[in-house]
Amino acid sequence: MSSQQIFINGKYYSKEEAVVSVFDHGLLYGDGVFEGLRVYEGKVFRMEQHLKRLYDSAKAILLEIPLPIEAMTDAVLETVEKNGLANCYIRLLITRGAGTLGLGPERTSNPQVIIIVDKISLYPEEHYRNGLEIVTASTIRNHPGALSPRIKSLNYLNNIMAKCEASKAGCLEALMLNHKGEVSECTADNIFIVKNGVLMTPPTDAGILEGVTREAVLELAVEAGIPTQEKTLTRHDVYVADECFMTGTAAEVIAVVRIDSRPIGDARPGPITLKLQELFHKLARS
Repeated sequence: MSSQQIFINGKYYSKEEAVVSVFDHGLLYGDGVFEGLRVYEGKVFRMEQHLKRLYDSAKAILLEIPLPIEAMTDAVLETVEKNGLANCYIRLLITRGAGTLGLGPERTSNPQVIIIVDKISLYPEEHYRNGLEIVTASTIRNHPGALSPRIKSLNYLNNIMAKCEASKAGCLEALMLNHKGEVSECTADNIFIVKNGVLMTPPTDAGILEGVTREAVLELAVEAGIPTQEKTLTRHDVYVADECFMTGTAAEVIAVVRIDSRPIGDARPGPITLKLQELFHKLARS
């Protein structure tokens, strides 16, 4: 049996015993929200920001989380402690709960709160040294008129389809555009470019998820005296950038050195990317 302990509605279960109903609307319809958090040296990185985003996402889809945020904070910390991992990843999910077939939320009851603590390695270590090659996906980011991209919902199908395109092209990640053809983000990460010493990243209205790591990197850049801009970007801007990198809770900070067969800069992680990578590692582990 696994020693891993998974939190479900106030109780702990082994990995083998942790189950939800096949009638849970999170499974049937992707009806729910989630967050991914990181633990560095026993400390949860920016938990307050992650939980605020979780509760905002739930409010936006009319899903009432059955724990106040203070109790959720305690549950996360207790689950981390029970699993005894000083450096790990947390997946926190809220589902609409089990019910009958049919889309209506009124058909459900008892939303599920699930906290999983585990190790994670999103990309092979050599890619953090040498950078990634990515492609632009034909699958676009969620149209904001249909579902706000700021909601971190359990329905990630468009991101998954873009990820499939990356895999078919022999890459680990894909750039996603919005409905206007502008750069939005990657399938699981925010994206930054550097041009003439200026750090640039798409704004919220480009259809991005407001990344916690993205916010931290922008703060670090300002503190380091690196000029920053949140501005609309096109694929051309990425193609002609001097540097490019991605940020995310699981990915942290990782360089992109080639996109759509085009080298970015000299096809190696650039100096600003490396500096911000170093600064983020220090911040996360401080």
